Amino acid sequence: MATTIGIMVGSLREHSYNRMIADTIPELVDSAQYEFISIADLPLYNADLDREESPESVKRYREAIQQADGIIIVSPEYNSGIPGVLKNALDWASTPTKTAVLIHKPAGVIGATPGVKGTILSQQQIRQTLDAVQSYVMPFQKMYISQAMEKVDPESGKLTDETTRRYVQRYVRSFIQWVDQVQQMNGQ
Repeated sequence: MATTIGIMVGSLREHSYNRMIADTIPELVDSAQYEFISIADLPLYNADLDREESPESVKRYREAIQQADGIIIVSPEYNSGIPGVLKNALDWASTPTKTAVLIHKPAGVIGATPGVKGTILSQQQIRQTLDAVQSYVMPFQKMYISQAMEKVDPESGKLTDETTRRYVQRYVRSFIQWVDQVQQMNGQ
């Protein structure tokens, strides 16, 4: 059975560079199945809503994460940090504390930005949040994509820069191996 990778985009913008990169991933590595996990319909996190009868969008979101063998987050950096919509989504996936869907879930982080520094600061914050909820963030592998506007084609909505495509391909292959390692570690 093929590994199922959930892909979560940390931007709601229709023509997001990160969305284009995320949309390219399935064509780069076909040895896995991919499910896109939307964060667009999640309400702002509110513990008063986080009960057994939580909002339907939250139930669907948590279920999608639960069904994935691992999660790749593809996210921009906003004001030197994690986008608010992504932080909100991670907060919803971090409860209930003892059974949260991100606990022991393999996770990877890719980020693209028009700037020259990639998404270093955002990825540090995303990793910190994932560590706090006990996700297994892939170590030693970081995927920062700078000057993204030169590496995507808005017409096709895909990543077109060949060097960057090879880097993303290598990252995703490493991530699939990471998922396998985590599953072995967890006795699955």
